[in-house]
Amino acid sequence: MRLLLPVLAGALLLSACGNDAGVSPDPGESGGSPAADVTGTWGDVDNPDAPSLDFSPDGRVSGTDGCNRLMGHWSISGNHVTLRDVATTLMACPPGMDTWLAAGAAADVDGGTLRIYDQAGTEIGVLER
Repeated sequence: MRLLLPVLAGALLLSACGNDAGVSPDPGESGGSPAADVTGTWGDVDNPDAPSLDFSPDGRVSGTDGCNRLMGHWSISGNHVTLRDVATTLMACPPGMDTWLAAGAAADVDGGTLRIYDQAGTEIGVLER
C-alpha cells in the first residue's frame, strides 16, 4: 500500500498535465495529412448583423449568427472541423433574420472558405476568411 500511493499520486500529476483544450494534434505527426489552419476569424466581423466565427488556438470557438452570440469548443482532423458544446444566447431576432450559423455542428476548411454543416451533415452556409 505504501508503494501504491506514490505511484497513484504520480499518475494523477501526469494526467493533470495533459492537453484538454480540445484541439486535435496535427495528424501529420503520425503520418497522415497535416491539419488545415482554422484558427482566426471567419466571416464579416465588422458587420454585427453578419455571421462570423473566431477559432482560438486553445480549442474555443466564439462568434455570432448575426443576432445571437455563440460559444463552444472545436477540434480538427485534416480539413474537417468538429464543433462541440456550442451554446447560444436566445435574443429575439428581427423577423426574417436567417440565424443558420447557430445550427452548425461541423465545418470543412477549403482554403479561405469554411463550409458549415448541421447535425445531419447538410451544408447550411459558408464563411470566408
